[in-house]
Amino acid sequence: MDTPMQMDSVRDEILLSTLPNVVFDGWSEVSLRDGARMAGFDSVMAHRAFPGGVPELVEHFGAWTDRRMAEAMAEHPLAEMRTGDKVRLALRTHFEVLAPHREAKRRMMAFLAMPQNVALGLRLLYRSVDAMWFAAGDDSTDFNHYTKRALLAAVLSAATFYWLDDQSEGHEETWAFIDRRLADVMGAGKAMSAVGGIGGLIWRLPSPMRFARQMRQRTESAQAGNATTHMAENI
Repeated sequence: MDTPMQMDSVRDEILLSTLPNVVFDGWSEVSLRDGARMAGFDSVMAHRAFPGGVPELVEHFGAWTDRRMAEAMAEHPLAEMRTGDKVRLALRTHFEVLAPHREAKRRMMAFLAMPQNVALGLRLLYRSVDAMWFAAGDDSTDFNHYTKRALLAAVLSAATFYWLDDQSEGHEETWAFIDRRLADVMGAGKAMSAVGGIGGLIWRLPSPMRFARQMRQRTESAQAGNATTHMAENI
C-alpha cells in the first residue's frame, strides 16, 4: 500500500507532467490522462491519485504552489526581516514559483471562474494567503488572524491579474504593483479603528462574485482575442 508521502510524490509527478498539456487542452480529463501517461502511470493510478478528478488536480496545483513558496521562503534570513518585507517576499516568491507555468495558471483562473468552481477558487485563495502569513511567521489566533488574511487576499487576487498580463522585463511592473497595493492595505489596516473597524474595511476586500466575474470577463476577452488572431492567420 502506498504511504501518504509516496502518493503525494505521485501527485506531484502527474501534476508537473500535466501542466504543459493544460496550455492546449485546459484543465480537463484529457490533460490529466495524458499527464499521467507521460509521468509513467496508468489510468488506474491517475484515478487513485486524483479520485476527485480535475477539481482535485487544480486543488493540488494550488497546494503545490504554496508548498514550493514556503520552501523557497525558508532559504531566506526571515528572522532578520520585518514582517512587511516577509509578506512582500512571500507574494513575489509565489509568482516566481508560478512563472514557468503562467499559461496553466491563466487557464486555472478560467476554470475557477465557472460558477460551480467559485467556492474552490475562494478556498484556494484563502489557503495561499494563509500559507504566506504562516511563512512570514504570523501565529496570531485572534481577530487579526482573519483581517490579515482578508487584506492579503485583496492584494494577491489583484496582483494575479496584473501578473498574468505583465510583459515587463523580470516582471518588474508586477513587483512595483505589489508594493503599491501593500502600502494601500497597510494604510487601511492602520485606519480601521477610525472608520468603524472591520466594517469600514469590507469595501476594500474582494467580493466573491466580483472576483469570479472579473475572471470570466478576462477569460472571454482572451478567448475573443485568440479567435480573432486565428481568423486573421487563415485569411
